[in-house]
Amino acid sequence: MTRLPNHPPLPGQDSPTRVEMTENDFRHRGFMDFSVMRLRHERFAGGMTPMIERDVCYRSYAVAIVLYDPKADLLVMVEQFRVGAFAAGVNPWMLEFVAGMVKPGENAADVAVREAQEEAGCVPYNVRLIYSMLPSPGGCTEIVEIFAGLVDSTGIGGIHGVEEEVEDIRVHLVPAERAIALMDENRVPSGFTLLGLSWFARHREALRR
Repeated sequence: MTRLPNHPPLPGQDSPTRVEMTENDFRHRGFMDFSVMRLRHERFAGGMTPMIERDVCYRSYAVAIVLYDPKADLLVMVEQFRVGAFAAGVNPWMLEFVAGMVKPGENAADVAVREAQEEAGCVPYNVRLIYSMLPSPGGCTEIVEIFAGLVDSTGIGGIHGVEEEVEDIRVHLVPAERAIALMDENRVPSGFTLLGLSWFARHREALRR
């Protein structure tokens, strides 16, 4: 089951639809699963490609949430260690929006609210879905649903996280103008956070009203 709409890239445009997979050989199973897939697919000009081999990373669904206090004009953001950034040679302590994994059978919006409580100590209201996205569609199955919610930031701060998950999360109250400036200065490398900030910059005034 997918959480993304299956529609062509442009409205009213037809795209190829045929894919033939002959093998999906799982080489590793763990927090993320990895397989080597052999397939061929339909070409734009007709006919099929030769058989191709691709590595695929299988990762669970995730959520993120843009937490905004319209009265104080502050975004609630978190800072934590990210092993992927460390492996890439990037500063692994990253400024992000609250995020978390969705377990089978869970409602994504409920998970976003729960993660806001666990990671930032706040309870958002007027929560709504703003985007569904694939962070790395060239080789990873992960789908992230990005939500937005309003909060009262009074008293929010400190260090949070679930001890059993070895979470060490510091909460920041970031003025809206500063957060947008950080994005424009190329200082927010987290993909879902960039996408959420881009949406927020366009909708900030409407949220304040």
